[in-house]
Amino acid sequence: MSIYVTGLLWVLGAAALSGVIVVIARRFGSEEVGEKNLGAGGSVFSIVAGLHAVLAAFILISLFDASNGAEEQVQREANALVAIDWSSDSLPEPAKSKVEQLIRSYATTVVDEEWPRMREGEDVDNKGWTTLNQLRDTIATAAPDGAWQEHRKTEAANQLWEVYQARQERLDAAGNGVNPVVWLALLIGTGLSLLFPYLFGGPNLISQLLITITLTSTLVLLLFAIYQLQNPFSGGVHIPPDAFSAALDRLS
Repeated sequence: MSIYVTGLLWVLGAAALSGVIVVIARRFGSEEVGEKNLGAGGSVFSIVAGLHAVLAAFILISLFDASNGAEEQVQREANALVAIDWSSDSLPEPAKSKVEQLIRSYATTVVDEEWPRMREGEDVDNKGWTTLNQLRDTIATAAPDGAWQEHRKTEAANQLWEVYQARQERLDAAGNGVNPVVWLALLIGTGLSLLFPYLFGGPNLISQLLITITLTSTLVLLLFAIYQLQNPFSGGVHIPPDAFSAALDRLS
């Protein structure tokens, strides 16, 4: 099911439920008590809703920044792989062929094995790290002939360090998500924000329905957006492994 359809179903379901609750509350509640709550509850509602809005906005901005950063690190990692291959092309055999083989193996592992696990929020095994360690050892033990090959070896080692850093940041981005404590605060804040309109009452049922449904839809939409953005390799962001696929094509 499309993410847009899923989000729409979330919002419609929550809006319908809130509308039913308003009608039931008006049917069995006291309208006079609801109107008396307007003055006292209004100030409390402003504080609760304001704090909740600040928390939700801060989390959304952080997730957007994290998603953009993760995409940049993926591109950086793939580009550094290609740079290693280009730098090691001047190294003597058998180091040259071994480096090219390890680079292909690493990129294939990332696309075929690591990406599906990151998409599901699962831990990635050490196969990729093992390949990078073998690549490091191969470059370190290469015996360059002359200053040019020595310079190329140094450049390959520097680019390998870029891969190490970018890989770690990619794995961190896939495993971070939203802290359970923060989710608890979001859910409690949403519940409290949705509770207050039922205490206010008012002479016009239609107006109260519109206010409550609008508030419910907005808060649920925010929760849905946070849920979809918490893993940049799945959900609404869904960063694809295209950078590594392109790197494999360039290595062909």
